[in-house]
Amino acid sequence: MVAYPHPQRALRVPPRAPGRVVADAALVTYLARHLSPRDRWITRLAHEHRVLTTHQIVEAGWSTQRAANRRLLELYRWRVLDRFQPLVPVGQGQPPAHYVCDIAGASVLAAEDSIELKETGYRHARAMAIAHSLRLAHTVAVNGFFTSLIAHARRPTPPGTLTAWWSETRCQRAFGDIVRPDAYGRWTSARGEIEWFLELDWATEPLNRLTLKIGDYGRLATATRISTPVLFWFPTAGRETNARRALAAALGGLDQPDMVPVATTAATLAPADSHLDPTLPRWLPLTATRGGRLPLDQLTSAWPRLRPPDPVDGRSGDTSAGPGLRPPTPMPPSVTGG
Repeated sequence: MVAYPHPQRALRVPPRAPGRVVADAALVTYLARHLSPRDRWITRLAHEHRVLTTHQIVEAGWSTQRAANRRLLELYRWRVLDRFQPLVPVGQGQPPAHYVCDIAGASVLAAEDSIELKETGYRHARAMAIAHSLRLAHTVAVNGFFTSLIAHARRPTPPGTLTAWWSETRCQRAFGDIVRPDAYGRWTSARGEIEWFLELDWATEPLNRLTLKIGDYGRLATATRISTPVLFWFPTAGRETNARRALAAALGGLDQPDMVPVATTAATLAPADSHLDPTLPRWLPLTATRGGRLPLDQLTSAWPRLRPPDPVDGRSGDTSAGPGLRPPTPMPPSVTGG
């Protein structure tokens, strides 16, 4: 399973295959008795997070890729989901299909929420635009970070459960006047609960841009009186080392540095199929003076002054995945079907 996506420069989009039904009122009626709770959840997940690969969908809701592929083909033909497949350089294998919400899927979600389709803000051209976006690789990587957590939470003996996953767009509605994280998440385990803002770095921007973010998070903590950890993910250990020096200097310049707990990791610290897995002992707190890297559920031990997070429903912006749609739950429904 490929968890670490190709850099953006390696992705190009070929034409799509034909063979789909017409998305009309009759199709939406037909879908009322053919879509399972899991189908609807995956569709809502694709709408909020813009794009999910086949591998990520398997991690989120299926036990085997064969079963997922069979169902995804039906959802594609029914226009619940649309798909595209980026091209990668010769010799690097065949990339997975990338799925987005399609017009029939958006219509079903609108009907579920008792609103008109136009109130959702959905447009098929806008949904498919991610295929050509310069942020495609970045969006796929962020989503893979969280589907990896869902996969862990779906195990027979789970190490914890994902209790919040907010998209970049949703974070912008809640905090965009101060900070713009790539995502917000929350993980609950036997060790307690941890929340975080995710900053996923592709080494495409200068380090001073990262240091400015520390000041922004400091202002957010002062304004909300909530201390929320910020997790920085870097593509290489070298980039992490250089960034840590810059981040430490920026953190030292804050009036209350304890209000902005920071930890970092690098993709190359994990095996190739686990580059995006947050649960491994890979996180190094920025202010660590002793000890090694920690798994996600032990990070709070590095920040003794960090208080337990408030209830997630007390966070601002926790009401909609778009102009009118409800957000998806972070975990799949207990009754899947389909």
